[in-house]
Amino acid sequence: MSDDDKTPPDDQTPNGEPSGEGAGGDGDGEIPGWGSSDKRRRRVSGPMKKGGDARAAKQMFERVKTARGRKTSSTRWLQRQLNDPYVKKAQMEGYRSRAAYKLLQLDERFKLLRPGMRVVDLGSAPGGWVQVALKAGASEVVGIDLLEIEAIAGATLLQKDFTEEDAPALVKAEMGGAADAVISDLAPWTTGHKSTDHLRIVALAEMAAHFAVETLKPGGFFIAKVFQGGSDGELLNLLKANFEKVRHFKPDASRSESAETFVVAMGFKG
Repeated sequence: MSDDDKTPPDDQTPNGEPSGEGAGGDGDGEIPGWGSSDKRRRRVSGPMKKGGDARAAKQMFERVKTARGRKTSSTRWLQRQLNDPYVKKAQMEGYRSRAAYKLLQLDERFKLLRPGMRVVDLGSAPGGWVQVALKAGASEVVGIDLLEIEAIAGATLLQKDFTEEDAPALVKAEMGGAADAVISDLAPWTTGHKSTDHLRIVALAEMAAHFAVETLKPGGFFIAKVFQGGSDGELLNLLKANFEKVRHFKPDASRSESAETFVVAMGFKG
């Protein structure tokens, strides 16, 4: 699943931002109402964001009560979730996670999605990117994640770790033919060690890129999450050798403090 969509366990403090592979949007977690179990919160004064009506911001800001056994980092994370405008927007518009807006903004920037496409979504829990692809008119969407994903009409969703040896073959077996798009929000558990985390995210992006090269039809595109600083040389060389254009882009929906960005490869050469 996306690291946007995974609630951090109280016994883990992953550099302030939980994530999970294989998991597969910047430590954003589940949207309350899509699995969040903490109901103990109260409204208090405090700024929600810069600018705007200060009184309204104070009235709308929600602070999470301290809970026995909950780490301070988890409390801060949940409080951030409750006051995130993209979380609220996703709730109102019916998306399962705020990560949906990252794909929407990538599509707005590069004009990627179109009706009738076959799309593979790697690290798809809880399903925000699947929803975006289907709403854009995709004729077939196959998603995979190590976490269970609640069924979405029109999509085939597999619960399996994509890093397992047989996972790519299982995804291909579910496809009705070559894919028009491979989109990857795969993310590793972060350690807080910048170099280690960078190597892990690049390794997942490389795995997804090799799958895309094996799966895409000519003209198709590939998206993968990487960390700021961009992709490493080996990944970029692979993409430049197989695609007409390769770009990096950080959507506004990615939190400013998050190190994530996305590599977008367009025009698969086949």
